[in-house]
Amino acid sequence: MPGGRPRAFDPDAALDRALEVFWRQGYEGTALSDLTEAMGINRPSLYAAFGNKDELFGRVLDRYIDGPGGYSARALQQPSAREVARELVYGAVELTAGPDSPGGCLCVRTVQACGPEARPARDRAVAHRMAGELALRRRLERAKSDGDLPADADPAALARYVTTISDGIAVQAAGGASREDLLRVAEMALLALPG
Repeated sequence: MPGGRPRAFDPDAALDRALEVFWRQGYEGTALSDLTEAMGINRPSLYAAFGNKDELFGRVLDRYIDGPGGYSARALQQPSAREVARELVYGAVELTAGPDSPGGCLCVRTVQACGPEARPARDRAVAHRMAGELALRRRLERAKSDGDLPADADPAALARYVTTISDGIAVQAAGGASREDLLRVAEMALLALPG
């Protein structure tokens, strides 16, 4: 005998709509009613398909990292350290202030505005950000060993610098800074890179 009724909604489309809500409103600023309305489902369907709000956020965060935030992984494939940094910083501008962006970064917004009850969501966002910084540091270590960075370059400090610039761009975008202004900031930030 079949195991229950088929879902009356597209889970991928529902996740995309949940991503938009979390991205625009942040984790704590998003109520379950916001999610169910945007996703076009009721609470029992949300719980059955995605678990609770925190579990849904985890799935949304993964979708964000692989989707709109996927520029980070692509940037690490660039042939030089300077191009890696350039793609990351300019990618942050496009992600957070581009024409299709709700403004800001889902990870940065979640880390900035979470109370004690939202600690698991905050920890998840921090873990994603730290994993990105670690991947960048490893890429810059490889660049240094290949001679693409000066011998006295500090890959960990450079990775933290690029991450800080990218996060700052996200904060400025969430505050209404224009894409053009942030592109100028990105250009200035890249001047400080060695090599």
